[in-house]
Amino acid sequence: MNDLAKKLRIGDPDRYAATLAAPEDVREQLWPLYAFNLEIARAPWMTAEPMIAEMRLQFWADVLDEIAQGKAPRAHEVASPLAELWRAADLPLALGHEMIAARRWDIYRDPFADNAALEAHLNATSGHLMWLGALALGVGPQAEAPLRDMGYAAGLANWLLAVPRLEAAGRIPLVDGRDNAVAALAQAGLMRLKRARAQRAKVPACALPVMLTGWQADAILTTAAKAPHLVQAGGIQSSEFKRRGSLLLRALSGRW
Repeated sequence: MNDLAKKLRIGDPDRYAATLAAPEDVREQLWPLYAFNLEIARAPWMTAEPMIAEMRLQFWADVLDEIAQGKAPRAHEVASPLAELWRAADLPLALGHEMIAARRWDIYRDPFADNAALEAHLNATSGHLMWLGALALGVGPQAEAPLRDMGYAAGLANWLLAVPRLEAAGRIPLVDGRDNAVAALAQAGLMRLKRARAQRAKVPACALPVMLTGWQADAILTTAAKAPHLVQAGGIQSSEFKRRGSLLLRALSGRW
């Protein structure tokens, strides 16, 4: 697991940080999933050739197919522990395939047709990842709705953070980039976060390490809703001190 820890510490430091307060056995359940997510998230950006990017994503689709077929896992630092986890937890393979399919958006330059298409993208990436993490920890179906609401809110917050980078790369991340539309989008994310918290009783304590991955969503979405012009300017993230302090407080209190 040391290789996965290093990979996440460098490539996905915020999600990695959210796992550090969890017991070692819990981290070992989450790190293969988070490393898989990191691999498919960065695959489209490792080459300028769409065909090669498609092949990189297909590699992971093949890994999932081999898990389903009961084949020996590939000798790969992520694929091997991922296969072990997926089989042990009996995770739904369809969600993994949908996560991969959603990442094809990053390969091309097509805009989202509407906000519903953007929402579907966030649900298939951040939402699926959060739910798979919860399933890996033994969470039951009663918690799916609040987990997916938190997943959407966290995914939207990260998406808004990425807007300047995506636009610089020639992508069109926002259906409507005008301030009032961006503010409305952020407010919708805050409503999903509020709805998740209203159903806190449905989420068992064992899911806390998963829910903590959305620890920044409230602050980011609140800033975006109040000052939407800061989204495209790259000014919606809190200072490192505030971010880490907020994570520590939520981890100690158990209040996501």
